[in-house]
Amino acid sequence: MVKETSASSYFGRVGQRRQVVLPKPLCDEIGLVEGDFVEVSAKRGMMLVKPKRLVDADDTLTPAEARKVRSAVKQVREGKARPWSAVKRELDL
Repeated sequence: MVKETSASSYFGRVGQRRQVVLPKPLCDEIGLVEGDFVEVSAKRGMMLVKPKRLVDADDTLTPAEARKVRSAVKQVREGKARPWSAVKRELDL
């Protein structure tokens, strides 16, 4: 049984296989959903559970691709971007 002790503090129980169930309100508060990964570490006698997003090495940008993306973002921020529909109309001419 999980008991709420304050706005962000809950009681849980360590199971036979050292499994800990995270209370739903706590997961909702930090945005964890079923299947997410967490990093677990110990610091000064406390257990820290931190949400982690795993990145596939094939999904990362090369340095050249990253430069292109930064350049594109800069152009958008400076208002130099145009909607695809406008570009497409120009190409059809």
